[in-house]
Amino acid sequence: MSYLCGFKTKLVYFYSFLYETQKVLLMSIVIPQAKSVYHGKVRDVYDLGDKLVLIASDRISAFDHILPHTIPYKGQVLNQIASYFLEATSHIVPNWWESSPDPCVSIGKKAIPIKLEMVVRGYLTGHAWRTYKSGERMLCGVTMPDGMVENQKFPTPIITPTTKADAGHDEDISADEILAKAVVSKADWEQLCAYSFALYEVGVEMALKRGLILVDTKYEFGYVDGQITLMDEIHTPDSSRYFYAEGYKESQAQSKPQKHLSKEFVREWLIANGFQGLEGQQVPEMTDMWVTEISDRYIQLYEKITGKIFVREPLDDVERRIIDNLKPFLI
Repeated sequence: MSYLCGFKTKLVYFYSFLYETQKVLLMSIVIPQAKSVYHGKVRDVYDLGDKLVLIASDRISAFDHILPHTIPYKGQVLNQIASYFLEATSHIVPNWWESSPDPCVSIGKKAIPIKLEMVVRGYLTGHAWRTYKSGERMLCGVTMPDGMVENQKFPTPIITPTTKADAGHDEDISADEILAKAVVSKADWEQLCAYSFALYEVGVEMALKRGLILVDTKYEFGYVDGQITLMDEIHTPDSSRYFYAEGYKESQAQSKPQKHLSKEFVREWLIANGFQGLEGQQVPEMTDMWVTEISDRYIQLYEKITGKIFVREPLDDVERRIIDNLKPFLI
């Protein structure tokens, strides 16, 4: 343990812990001012009372499991993409974000979470396609048209919400179930839908300007002083799926897979290697070459969607850098 420049922050270096039977490297920075800390699948959230400090780690998850290898620069990519979109959409929907004092850190307003993920789908892919291919035409109470093919655009975007579990698996839920269980009021549900569609529409427009298609995404909301407020990250490769606009129509006409930028390629690799997060299944080995490819794809998405060159921050002492950059905000 050490104290840096009078900033009484105890630093615990990387250690291994057990999460759903998998060993995962967890970077833990203990901030004495924090009332509590929550270690999520990929982010660590420190509660300062009326503010939150969110640190995006290099952990990666899929099928509600943290994979046993960190991905270099992934946390920086997620945080910088999220802050880019949160700042760009703040005039449309109130959000929690206020500043990013470090490439991996965001600070903002504390909200009371709404236990839902608002999943907006513009195309039949991923979980929706797997459901559709099985013969089902109903997803989260929403009817999907007959005669569609994989990656085809829906006539209009749909919302397929899921529960937001503190641990374990999120589950599909319909609007009727949400209202019946009083997860939110009818008025708030309608506001959540309106906000979600508005954010998706802007995300689609911003993506097209960069030659991308925002296929689907998810949003999380909470209450700040009674007002519905956008939380967490948005339009990142962990929360969204992108296709390249160029060649989309040709690939569809020829029934070819779409070239995409998202975390879906990680899920596809896991499925191809016999892992879908089910009991008894083992995560396949993640080689150094595969880890590097995942990192490169995350960086590629950052540069593609923002139009900016990604600056790789040094990885030799990330914890100290974060502490130094946080000091002015916490003293």
